[in-house]
Amino acid sequence: MNHATETRKPSLLTVEDAKQMSVADTAEAFNHHMNPGQYHFLKLLGFHEVLIDSAEGMYYTDRNGRKILDFFGGFGSLACGHNHPRILAARKQFQEELRHEIAIAFMSQYAAALSSNLASIAPEDLDMVFLGSTGSEAVEAALKLAEQVQGPERAKIAYATHSFHGKTRGALSVTDSEFYQSGFHLIENRVRVPFGDAAALESLLAGDTAVGILILETVQGGAGIVGAEPGYWTEVRRLCDRYKVIWIADEVQCGVGRTGKFFAFEHFGVCPDIVTLAKSLGGGKTAMGAMIARRPLYMKAYGDPKTALIHGPATFGGIGEACCTAIEALNVLYDENLVENSALSGAYLLERLQQVQEKYPKILKEVRGQGLMLGIEFQDFSQTLVPGLKQLVSVLDNRLKGSLCGFVGSLLLRKYDILVAFTEYNRNVIRLEPPLIVSREQIDTFVNALDDLLSRGVTRIVADYARNAIRPG
Repeated sequence: MNHATETRKPSLLTVEDAKQMSVADTAEAFNHHMNPGQYHFLKLLGFHEVLIDSAEGMYYTDRNGRKILDFFGGFGSLACGHNHPRILAARKQFQEELRHEIAIAFMSQYAAALSSNLASIAPEDLDMVFLGSTGSEAVEAALKLAEQVQGPERAKIAYATHSFHGKTRGALSVTDSEFYQSGFHLIENRVRVPFGDAAALESLLAGDTAVGILILETVQGGAGIVGAEPGYWTEVRRLCDRYKVIWIADEVQCGVGRTGKFFAFEHFGVCPDIVTLAKSLGGGKTAMGAMIARRPLYMKAYGDPKTALIHGPATFGGIGEACCTAIEALNVLYDENLVENSALSGAYLLERLQQVQEKYPKILKEVRGQGLMLGIEFQDFSQTLVPGLKQLVSVLDNRLKGSLCGFVGSLLLRKYDILVAFTEYNRNVIRLEPPLIVSREQIDTFVNALDDLLSRGVTRIVADYARNAIRPG
């Protein structure tokens, strides 16, 4: 007797079903199966009303055919813009030729080519590459390699105030956020040092010989686009050499041309020992992360056959189509002069924003950044709102109380069809990381919209936000 039973297929949605889902259907699934808390904030900002059907270049297009100018850029993930035709063509050819994806048992020519390209781009002897899928994964690889080199007696990690390096356990341990760390058991051999303070760093390294690893974002994204004085980076390199500390530069967000050079540290004439990349490395079409290390360090950690497999290969690290995507994205970056455009367009955007800041000094506190990684910091109105408006906004949501940039970001989308981003640690900062393909005309569109919105004044901005926030739906 055949006792085999037929496996009953559950009620599964198809790809076409997903494409046709309504805003309401998507919201219901999001709330029931993903993140109802996140939906609360999407609704608060008015982003819950938008369902994207397609994206191309600098624009999203929603279900109603509305085009949204993207100055958010996926936190710096879209150097080449949305669905760049050359990247699409490379992926299509890869698929049509049935090329291999997972080649753990064999060598992958695509992973090898991508690693070779990254080594060609990177300065000095940064030429040993580990490929993964995310920025957090790249940071984990960097921390492990540095610890493997330094050994247990020098494995303490120094990290900076207001840093963000990821949410996996090791990366989270060096992320300066009690909110994100949230009581998790983290790496204990770590110490925090003020970002941009060379004297404090020297005092730490001179007084604690267990510190053998230093990890720093070259530009702090989550802190609100915060950089350090050029001389600081010269001192970081000098101090790391003097005290034999391995310097990890986290360029997951600020790398791949974002600041007007491929690596942000290149602005300062220095070179770290290890660098991490991700986000734009995937060309806006795939998840791709990379760690690039100096050859002597890598060989000391993993150069022997006995240690070669301690960290790697990852199952999906160096997957075929993702590598091809990244290879094409890097070629597009140089063929279309996107790094240069980042520098020139970024300087133009900064100049125009500074003019707006001078026009509204009581609203805008500072504009800062480099290339197409800029922050607009608003004055803190949390204690100075008109009492009636302050009470109304408090009722709407205490976390956004007085956060004018939240109101401005919401109204830019609702009224001007422009998307911007916010920051993890400073609620008064809007961050701008548009694709590196952005034109002056698009920059003017954004700045003119911001100018028009700010001309209404604080009271009207908050009132307009509140009016939209409390409407049905």
